[in-house]
Amino acid sequence: MAHNHKDPQSPHAIVLIDGVCHLCQGLTRFIIQRDPDGYFHFASLQSDAGQELLRQGGLPEDMSETMVLIEDGTYYTRSTAALRIVRRLRFPWPLLYIAVAVPRPLRNQLYRMVARNRYRWFGKSEECLIPTPDIRRRFLS
Repeated sequence: MAHNHKDPQSPHAIVLIDGVCHLCQGLTRFIIQRDPDGYFHFASLQSDAGQELLRQGGLPEDMSETMVLIEDGTYYTRSTAALRIVRRLRFPWPLLYIAVAVPRPLRNQLYRMVARNRYRWFGKSEECLIPTPDIRRRFLS
């Protein structure tokens, strides 16, 4: 699913994540470690910045089961967001982008299964991810 909202000031893509989900926190660290140019910036879906970005994109504010990628003014969700992220990471991760050939309903079915079970499988924090000083610059406040 993609929604367009142009922001010519943004040279970076923004990833909105569930800030209390251990899986999402791990994925954030994974992306940062494989994104040496700092293309991706992050915000928690629960944060004021995250909520404002959802509103700007015309998305519901309760999107905690969905990763959102905002790239070139377009909002991508679920598996499409994940695949667009991996294609920008260091090799070999862009090879996974071939999965875009799988029909979106099938990709999103798998995505929703993981999203529904993420707290049970990976755990949940009582508070949002607190970035370490070296990655704090990549988080919107």
